[in-house]
Amino acid sequence: MTDLTPLIQGLNRLLTTGDDDLNEAMAEISHPDADWYWSDPVGHCAGAQASLERLFQPLRSAFGHLHRRPELFISGDSRVHPGETWVSGFGHFVGNLQAPLFGLQPHHHLVFLRYGEFYRLVDGKIAEARIIVDWVDLMRQLGCMPLPMELGTEMLFPGPASHDGIRLTDGPGAQDNATVLLVEAMLGDLKAFDPDTFDSAGQSGEGGYWHRDMLWYGPGGIGSNLSYDGFQKDHRIPFLTAFPDRVGGQHYARFGDGPYACSSGWPSIDATHGGDYLGVPATNRAITMRVMDWWRVEDGQLIENWVLIDFVHLFGQLGVDLFERARERASTDARS
Repeated sequence: MTDLTPLIQGLNRLLTTGDDDLNEAMAEISHPDADWYWSDPVGHCAGAQASLERLFQPLRSAFGHLHRRPELFISGDSRVHPGETWVSGFGHFVGNLQAPLFGLQPHHHLVFLRYGEFYRLVDGKIAEARIIVDWVDLMRQLGCMPLPMELGTEMLFPGPASHDGIRLTDGPGAQDNATVLLVEAMLGDLKAFDPDTFDSAGQSGEGGYWHRDMLWYGPGGIGSNLSYDGFQKDHRIPFLTAFPDRVGGQHYARFGDGPYACSSGWPSIDATHGGDYLGVPATNRAITMRVMDWWRVEDGQLIENWVLIDFVHLFGQLGVDLFERARERASTDARS
């Protein structure tokens, strides 16, 4: 059994400790040569020190006082690479934005900056990190949303309805964890769909993978929805219309922990941009997507699913700089 308390406390310290203690705080939780992969515009940081300089220090400077508010934190043995132990979760960086951050101007108000994280542990310390920050949702909170469409309801990512998402003393889950097996079966059937209705076998209805009261929580630009019909309307149909040939796989980690499972790839989707998506006309370009998923099971069915996509990376492949769009909108609004 692994006690994850020191890790989650150490991650919190990266935001709250004094500048003089920041390197020590990082050394307590990460190997110095660990690879930290952040969503764009940060990208790959070779070594813990690079991650401090390129992400944590800019965050600390922009917010002044900032803290983590995790909503899910689970661990398990990866089914993708047996023998690897991973920790994953999501939550928000919480603080008042007081100074510019990657060119985004502050509004001096409270921000809940959504994040998702996967960490591979070796000897209890981070050897590899993959983190998506929902910059689009930050832009929305700052009033400079770069996408013209919002499909679902934009909201904070709530924690699990069961209120048991912080599992600090649970050891790595078995590779045949029932939750992750259910997820894998669902994903297997989800690959094939009717091009007219966009339905896939076994997903909803009596005996389906998804609970009738399922909640799907999506990233900024997609939003959240209730029920499988809501998921179809607000996410899946627009997504498959835009990327009809999408192929999943290539995950670096997938594991289960009790009623939870998670999976991520960097990238995990290859596709062609064959239709309009969130206001961007089809480019027919080949693209990849970095995606993170977390699921909760209740009564043998999937009832909650949280999803993050590195939209800055995706739209950059479509020729759209979301940060530039946000800055232009903020500048236009300031002049009007």
